[in-house]
Amino acid sequence: MTEPIKRATSRPQGFTPPAHWTNTPVPEPRAAEPVPDPDGLDPTRFGDWERNGIAIDF
Repeated sequence: MTEPIKRATSRPQGFTPPAHWTNTPVPEPRAAEPVPDPDGLDPTRFGDWERNGIAIDF
């Protein structure tokens, strides 16, 4: 096989999209808002939780 397989770039003729499909644009990403942690540990900063001196990664 010397040539890559070509992908379909258009829908087949006679295709009608379902009524629930929309063409609304994807929303712009926004920065995550910090949420206060009652234990003072932030798993998004450290990568895991710590409880009673034991790191718990999930």
